[in-house]
Amino acid sequence: MKPVIGEYHPLAQWAMSECPYSLSYLAHEWPDVDTWRSTARSKVLELLSYQPPETPLNPRVERKEERDGVVVELISYEQPFGPRTEGYLLYPAKRSGRLPGVVALHDHGGFKYYGKEKIVALDHEPEILRKFKKESYEGRSWANELAARGYVVFVPDLFLWGSRKMAVESFPDAFVHKMSKLEQDSDEYIKAYNGMAGQYETLIAKTLFLAGTTWPGIALYDDRRAIDYLVSRDEVDPERIGCGGLSGGGLRTILLSALDDRIKCAVCVGFMSTFREVVANKVTYHTWMMHIPHLPRYLDMPDLASLHAPLPFMCQYDEDDPLWTLEGQRQADEKLSAVYAKMGSADSYAGRFYPGPHKFDIAMQEDAFDWFDRWLAN
Repeated sequence: MKPVIGEYHPLAQWAMSECPYSLSYLAHEWPDVDTWRSTARSKVLELLSYQPPETPLNPRVERKEERDGVVVELISYEQPFGPRTEGYLLYPAKRSGRLPGVVALHDHGGFKYYGKEKIVALDHEPEILRKFKKESYEGRSWANELAARGYVVFVPDLFLWGSRKMAVESFPDAFVHKMSKLEQDSDEYIKAYNGMAGQYETLIAKTLFLAGTTWPGIALYDDRRAIDYLVSRDEVDPERIGCGGLSGGGLRTILLSALDDRIKCAVCVGFMSTFREVVANKVTYHTWMMHIPHLPRYLDMPDLASLHAPLPFMCQYDEDDPLWTLEGQRQADEKLSAVYAKMGSADSYAGRFYPGPHKFDIAMQEDAFDWFDRWLAN
């Protein structure tokens, strides 16, 4: 494979060779798990560098309906910056007592026009969204399926997606003029928006980094705020909260489960490797959303995920996933297994490999649901 930065690739290799992952649980004999976790978490939060002004949620139920035995509420709440977040709350129409809750995290997918809609069933879905669901989720709206199984599922939009996306008017005038000639919400309109939003990622990342904060820091804040809302609901048992998602949702799962004790069980799908393999072979395929400056000096990607340990963590790997090398995925799986084994909790980690490309298909969803049932429902 041709190196992305050509003759300067040895510089990147040298930099990675200087990364000792000094805060890995496997790097030292720590006094105890809590001391290690507290030390490592403090460093990660420092690197994420996002502590916005305290802002009340002020939530509202915007709409409520029932679909196939599942209640679907459209929720909105405030953020420190930008428009209100919208999210779908789903739960069984017939239920008894408080139910386990899951924050269902939508993917990146190069598809920012929609967020929550990518994993929730809608009436009159545009063809471009149906096609996306078919390729990524085997056509299934998995949040509805999990809710029907006996969970309260909350699907929030993330910073820069769906209700939190940049307004068309924010982009250059030539693009605004082009969009004015297209029918809003048409496949052509959505495709054009996604293309421009993708081009803007570098500008957004540069702006945030130079301003002294980070994109993943904002993402983590948004998702922790989603937990704030979920545990406020009377339908939810706040001691049984999980999270999971595909791709960018997998990255969000890593961060959220690693840094918020309210998450008791997690399923990360299609987002796990070692940083060395990404730098060497796959950095082209990844968003600025995953970049935490200087993190590899302290933690590798599986080390970051292991901050959730010894609580239950499932990682689902696609063997033919173009975002990762298979070697990188296997190395990460071995490291996570080693951390959980060292903690005496080997059965709380499950690394599953599946044939095929980047996806969260029905077979994988069923395995994920069984994992939630094992640790949250029972």
